[in-house]
Amino acid sequence: MRLTIIPDRYLPHVLALLRVATALMFMQHGSAKLFGVPHVAMFDGLKLFSLLGAGGVMELVGGLLMLLGLFTRPVAFLLSGEMAVAYFGFHAAQSFWPMVNKGELAALYSFVFLFFAVSGPGSFALDRDDNLLRRT
Repeated sequence: MRLTIIPDRYLPHVLALLRVATALMFMQHGSAKLFGVPHVAMFDGLKLFSLLGAGGVMELVGGLLMLLGLFTRPVAFLLSGEMAVAYFGFHAAQSFWPMVNKGELAALYSFVFLFFAVSGPGSFALDRDDNLLRRT
């Protein structure tokens, strides 16, 4: 006998909820870098054609695509890689421990996006198998 709190039939819906919540939070990083909203002093004067500027574009555009569930698997794979580069390129050099090097979010985003690259978008996504775009 298997005990489940949420029946398996709701898995696609919970997956979609995780995708949407992750995308909305991730997009804030891009909008903070590119538009200063929400304001993060560290990003004042950020140049678009810089490593952080390119990251901001990926976070905003990739986050929007994840929110819509469009090209979910390839976008999630790219964003997972971006967050791995952010972790190992900026955080890991400061300390081995993510709690100390302030890289927890980068590491967690990397694994969540890797999960979406494997699992797909869940329900309510434009690139689901049964959506209107694929019926034509």
